[in-house]
Amino acid sequence: MSKAMENAHVKIRQTILEHMPREAEITRIEFEGPRLAIYVKNLVLLQEQSYIVTDIVNLLHKRIVIRSDPSIRVPESEAEKKIKEIIPTEAEVTSVNFDPTLGEVVIEAKKPGLAIGKDGATLQAVIRTTSWRPRVLRSPPLPSKITASVRHILHSESEDRNRILRDVGERIFRPTLTRVSNVRMTTLGGFREVGRSAILIQANESSVLLDCGANPGAQNPTQAFPRFDIEQFDLDNLDAVIISHAHLDHCGLAPFLYKYGYDGPVYCSEPTSILMTLLQLDYLDVATREGVFAPFDQKDVRELVMHTIPLKYGVVTDVAPDIKLTLHNAGHILGSSIVHLHIGEGLHNVVYTGDYKFGKTMLLESASSMFPRAETLITESTYGAPEDIMPEREGVEERLTQIINETAEKGGKVLIPVPAVGRAQEIMLVLDNYMKSKRLKELPIYLEGMILEATAIHTAYPEYLAREIRDQILHHDVNPFQSDYFVTVTDSSTRGEIVQGGPCVIVATSGMLEGGPAIDYFRQLAPDERNTLVFVSYQIEGTLGNRIRSGLKDVSLMGHNGKVEIIKLNMRVESVEGFSGHSDRRQLLNFIQKMSPKPSRVLVGHGEARKCEDIAQMMSKNMKLRAFAPQNLETIRLR
Repeated sequence: MSKAMENAHVKIRQTILEHMPREAEITRIEFEGPRLAIYVKNLVLLQEQSYIVTDIVNLLHKRIVIRSDPSIRVPESEAEKKIKEIIPTEAEVTSVNFDPTLGEVVIEAKKPGLAIGKDGATLQAVIRTTSWRPRVLRSPPLPSKITASVRHILHSESEDRNRILRDVGERIFRPTLTRVSNVRMTTLGGFREVGRSAILIQANESSVLLDCGANPGAQNPTQAFPRFDIEQFDLDNLDAVIISHAHLDHCGLAPFLYKYGYDGPVYCSEPTSILMTLLQLDYLDVATREGVFAPFDQKDVRELVMHTIPLKYGVVTDVAPDIKLTLHNAGHILGSSIVHLHIGEGLHNVVYTGDYKFGKTMLLESASSMFPRAETLITESTYGAPEDIMPEREGVEERLTQIINETAEKGGKVLIPVPAVGRAQEIMLVLDNYMKSKRLKELPIYLEGMILEATAIHTAYPEYLAREIRDQILHHDVNPFQSDYFVTVTDSSTRGEIVQGGPCVIVATSGMLEGGPAIDYFRQLAPDERNTLVFVSYQIEGTLGNRIRSGLKDVSLMGHNGKVEIIKLNMRVESVEGFSGHSDRRQLLNFIQKMSPKPSRVLVGHGEARKCEDIAQMMSKNMKLRAFAPQNLETIRLR
C-alpha cells in the first residue's frame, strides 16, 4: 500500500472512531468494493441508533455498511435453527442462505411481511440472537437453478470474495495525482453495426468499459469481438466494467477479460448479474455441442461471478477515484440499465442508453429519461431509419393472433424463436391473455430452452417488472407466467412427438436461429407448407434468422451425423414487428426530446451504418444537437 493510500485510510478511520460510540466495539474498518464496511461487536446498538451511521456518511461522502464481527456470529447451522424458531410459521420460510462475506442471511418467505414483523421487530430479534444481518425476500413462485448456483459459488469462495472486494475498494478510493481535466471515449465495438458492444471511457487517471459483447452473426473473428488489441485499451489499468444488460451482444465476452488477467469488478443490476451468467454458460454449451471455438470457459464465468457487484436502480456508486455510476431502468429486458457516469467534481456527465424501450410494455415500465446531469448522450439506433415505425401494440398482438389462428386452421404448427430473456416472457403473457379471452384458438404452447429458467429469474425480481405484473406477484400471490396452456419441454426426445402431433405453438430459443432447440424444430417443420415460422425479435445481420427473413429458401444445417444437410424451406415465414424491446424511430426521437436535462452532444451507435448516420443527421438538423455516428476505433474527446 502506498504512503498516500495509507494516510487516506488513517484519516477515514479517525473520522469514524471520533463519531462512533465506544460501546459499538469496532474491530476493523475495511473497504468493501464501493463501500466502507465497519465491523462491530455491538450490532444491535447501531441498529437502534441508525442516525450515527447517517452522520458519518454525510461527513465522509461514502457509502457505509455496518457488519457484525465474524467472531460474534452464531454458526450457520445453529443460526438457521434459531431463525426458524423466531420467524412465525405462518410466514412460510422456504429457504435460508448465508453470505459470510457480507455477514448477511437471506431469508426467503412466501409472506415476507410476517417474516419482517411489525416495525421490523422480528428482524431485530434475529440480529440480537444470531448477530447475522437478515435480508427478507419474497419466495419466487418458480425455483431458479442458476440463482442457487451463484449463491453456492459466493458462499464457498467467501474468503476470495472478501479479498476481491478489499482490492476493489482500495483501487476505487486510491488518491489521485491530479484533478480530472479531460474525458475521452473510444469505440471498441457496436458502432455502425449491431453486436459486440464495447465503449472505453477514460478520465485522467480512471478507465471504465461500458459493455463487453460478442457478435453472434459474425463469421470473421475480427468482427465477432470488441477491438481489445488497440493501444488505448489497457487491461491492467481498467478500473471497472459496467454491463448494461444480459444479452450476449452486450455481455457475452465479459468472462474473456478474466481469462487474460483482469481482476477488477463488473457492475450491473441485480437481475443482470444472474441472467448474464445463465446466458454465458448457455453460450459455452452451444459452442461445445456445435464444435465452435469459445473464447472463454466455465472457470472464467465463475471468476466473473466472484467479481460482480450488483446494484439497485438509482444508487450512486463510486467505481473509480473520479467516476460515479448510477443505473436507471432501460425498459428493454429484465434489469436492463441506462448507465449514468458522473466524472470529476461535476466536470462531465455521460448517459449511455444501452438498448432501451421508451414505451411501456406488458412486461416492463418505460425507460427513464430524467437524470441529474447529462452533457453527452450515447444512444442506440437499432430501429433508427425513417421506415422503422412500429405499429400500435394492440394491432401487433392481433397480427400474431391472426397468423396462429390461420396456421392452426390448416392443421399446421407455429414456431416462434425467441431470446430466452425478455421476448419469451412477453410472448408468453400475450398468448395466455389472448387464449383466455378466446380471441386465440386454444392450443398447447410448448416452451423449450432456457425459457423456464429465465422466467424463474423474472419472478424472483418482481420489483423490476411492470407495475401490474409486480402487483400480481407481490400483492395477489399470482404467478402470471404460469398457465394451463403452457407445456414445458424438459426432454428433447419428445420433440418428434410434438412435431407429429396436432396444431400447436412452439416457443423456443434461440431468437436468431443461431443454436438451441429452435433449430431442431425448424429442421423438422420447415418442409411442410402448413407450418409457420414467426420472428418477433431483431435479427442481427449474418445470423440464420436474418438470412431466412431476407428470403433464403435452401438452408444448410449441420445434421446429427456431423454432415451438412440442405433443408427445403416451404413453411410460411412472417415477421411481426412491434414486440421488440428496442425503441423505434419515433421513440428514439421522443426520448431525446423528453430527456432532462438536454445533452449538448449525442453519439449514435448500435445500428446499421445508414441508420446511425440518418438519425444523427436528423438530430443535428431538426433538434440543433451536435450529433454524429462514430465508427469503431475512433477516440473522441468529450471534455
